[in-house]
Amino acid sequence: MTALWVLIPILVVAAAVLFIVSARRGDARRGAGALSRETVKRDRSDLAASGAAPEPVTGREIERLADEERAGTLVLAPAPAIEQYVPPADPETVGVTRRQFLNRSSVALMTVSLAGFGAACVAFLWPKLSGGFGSKINAGNINDLKTQIRANNNFLYLPEGRAWLTEYPKEGLPKAEAVYPANVLTGMEAGITALYQKCPHLGCRVPECASSQWFECPCHGSQYNRNGEKKAGPAPRGMDLFAVSLDGSNVIIDTGTIVQGAPIGTNTTGQEAEGPHCITGGGEH
Repeated sequence: MTALWVLIPILVVAAAVLFIVSARRGDARRGAGALSRETVKRDRSDLAASGAAPEPVTGREIERLADEERAGTLVLAPAPAIEQYVPPADPETVGVTRRQFLNRSSVALMTVSLAGFGAACVAFLWPKLSGGFGSKINAGNINDLKTQIRANNNFLYLPEGRAWLTEYPKEGLPKAEAVYPANVLTGMEAGITALYQKCPHLGCRVPECASSQWFECPCHGSQYNRNGEKKAGPAPRGMDLFAVSLDGSNVIIDTGTIVQGAPIGTNTTGQEAEGPHCITGGGEH
């Protein structure tokens, strides 16, 4: 994952450099030695306006010059200074052409787009440093949590962690050790179970049922005991759990580590419905 974070910005910068170099080479090839039709026409008109074409030399004039040369009387006039003609600069070559402007604008827009895409990818993959779902949450003192659970009719909802907290009975631990991993057992041994609120069937939020003392999904009727172990309905397993650890007497819930719920048929606590169901028609599976 770390290699991917480093690779994305490098690819973005490399692509931007490649676009800029290609565009500038294209501009140089088009501009070097290129004259527009208007420039050629102006050159011709300037040459014509610089002076009349020289008169042709006649045969008589040639004979006269030859006689003077033989007689030694030929005087050569100094050659006129030849001014080097420098054509006026072509505004299209000196300035920026429409095509060059469009090419450079396209490269700039592409560079900005790639940079934005790369930044978005890095931001998406970057780990969350603040609290809330996906991070480790300090739920509070273990004894205070148990008191709150009992005061709320055996169910305590933790909004920032999207988690249900229930009290786990000590008598269920021998069976739980054969079913749940160590990062979940730590909480159970302290008397706390942290359950993900989402139903493993189709993802509905599962509320508690105060009368039956179970979790009962209103979408399709799946039912779970207080520990999230499946009792009825179409769900493929029990409710998923969060890893729990203790920092002294404080309960730390890692909402970034979701542990798959127990298989169908698991019942480590032996808890049955304690009253009427809130959701009917789930069916025993």
